Amino acid sequence: MSELTHFNEQGRAKMVDVSDKDESVRTARARSSVLINETIYRQIREGGNKKGDVLAVAQVAGIMAAKNTSQIIPMCHPLALSGVDIEFQWNVDEEAAHYEIILHAAVKTKGPTGVEMEALTAAAAAALTIYDMCKAAGKEMVIGPTMLLEKTGGKSGDYVRG
Repeated sequence: MSELTHFNEQGRAKMVDVSDKDESVRTARARSSVLINETIYRQIREGGNKKGDVLAVAQVAGIMAAKNTSQIIPMCHPLALSGVDIEFQWNVDEEAAHYEIILHAAVKTKGPTGVEMEALTAAAAAALTIYDMCKAAGKEMVIGPTMLLEKTGGKSGDYVRG
């Protein structure tokens, strides 16, 4: 049975001590998506959103979120990230009135703990930013699912979503 490392001797939550862990290059990629309506799709594609360039702002929000993950997820360690990237893809079927933005967040560091939470937080924050910037044109947007796609490095080894 594995030891529950996030609890102290009193059974209360604690931040895990990673000072004895080996530093290694660690990466993670996460995905999220936002289902939008045709009006929002056209605004984003044609640059017609009154708040500005939706994807540019969402990209910056994702990067900022990755850098600040430890401030909003209680047991995450503050990490010196060496890279964060957010990419967007369109999944559009106009005949079926299906308009979806797929977001991929990639995060990298060299350190004693992984960056899965930073990648997930980046993807989620970028998706939430799209919602925030576009909600005037339709509040029926659907965010998610948000998921880890892969991670490398660390004692637990690599992971790739099957």
